Amino acid sequence: MKAAVIVSPGSNCDRDVQVALRQSVGDNPVMHWHGDPDLPDVDLIVVPGGFSYGDYLRAGAMAAHSPVVREVVDRANKGVPVLGICNGFQILTECGLLPGVLMRNAGLKFICRDVDLVVDATDTVFTRSYLDGQIIRIPIAHNEGNYFADEDTLNRLDGENRIALRYCTPKGEVNAQANPNGAALNIAGVLNEKRNVLGMMPHPERVFLSKQFSWLDRELRSHQYSPWMKMFQSAYECYQ
Repeated sequence: MKAAVIVSPGSNCDRDVQVALRQSVGDNPVMHWHGDPDLPDVDLIVVPGGFSYGDYLRAGAMAAHSPVVREVVDRANKGVPVLGICNGFQILTECGLLPGVLMRNAGLKFICRDVDLVVDATDTVFTRSYLDGQIIRIPIAHNEGNYFADEDTLNRLDGENRIALRYCTPKGEVNAQANPNGAALNIAGVLNEKRNVLGMMPHPERVFLSKQFSWLDRELRSHQYSPWMKMFQSAYECYQ
């Protein structure tokens, strides 16, 4: 499998994604500059986190008009898996690949800490190795992670099981106390209609190794890879 990581001015998680993909795929991904519309033939595209164009106008708004993004949209519409992480999620909403918008956090402050997520959709290339309802810890680091969409869109996402990941308590309760940023329906990650595009605010690439966690329970600490390695491995295994 060959993967590509889109690099924009202000990207700062592209190297983390590069390392995670190299560990899971066994080969270095293409680090593709946003200004080059000639995206090579790849099996997976990752739009990483960071602060593309300094988050001017709106987070992801300017990067959504980069020359390569038009090609990313075309590849996604043809079925190529696309993963957008944090700022990448914002870019995918701004370019129309995913519904909704990411607004300022409800508390109007940048948030950087670990949270718990519950996996609600397991029939995707990215989440097929997880159990339905599995609870996994993961870091977040964002200022605009407050997912918003109109009521009809939210009902459609919920009804079509396109809310892949939700913020929850350590016991799996999806409630206001577990919501770090005010996101509607505790949404941490959503899918497109074809289910080949996933946008998520948390950062799996920062904790694909168990030792990267600031805290992990004893059972998981004994494993080299954290549960988030499965997200990258699942995409790879689809092409074996």
